[in-house]
Amino acid sequence: MARSLSNMLMKSISSSTQISAIVSKSFYINGLKYSTTVPYDPDTHEDFRSISKLEKSNLDLKDIVEQDIKENPVMIYMKGVPDLPRCGFSSLAVRVLKEYNVPLGARNILEDAELKNAVKAFSHWPTFPQIFIKGEFIGGSDIILNMHQTGELKEKLKDISANQEKSN
Repeated sequence: MARSLSNMLMKSISSSTQISAIVSKSFYINGLKYSTTVPYDPDTHEDFRSISKLEKSNLDLKDIVEQDIKENPVMIYMKGVPDLPRCGFSSLAVRVLKEYNVPLGARNILEDAELKNAVKAFSHWPTFPQIFIKGEFIGGSDIILNMHQTGELKEKLKDISANQEKSN
């Protein structure tokens, strides 16, 4: 009974649904207009467009990446933020780095596709997270985990950890 009712409902929906796409990124289903918009779409009202904080600065993205890396002894470009990672690899990298109690600079690459591309171009590395320590590109979560397991990461971060303890 339930199956036949479900089939009847699906036939009714599929026979009455006519989708017609139009050029302005809108489409109609059963007489209702649906619109798809992307950031910076001229058809999107200004109040609803996403705003990039980086856009407001006078620096280009390469300069911003260089400044981030220079000003932060440990810098991670990741999906999400350290307190709320949006991917398992980013989460792993943050957990490993937090073991050393070092100050952690971070940027969420999901908020700005242009920043994401700028970081890739800067490091010549295609995947995220990307971790920089003392201005040097280290790699991703797999490399950080390996360095942690071998003790190499402790050695690389010891003076950053020591400086952090002195300032507390």
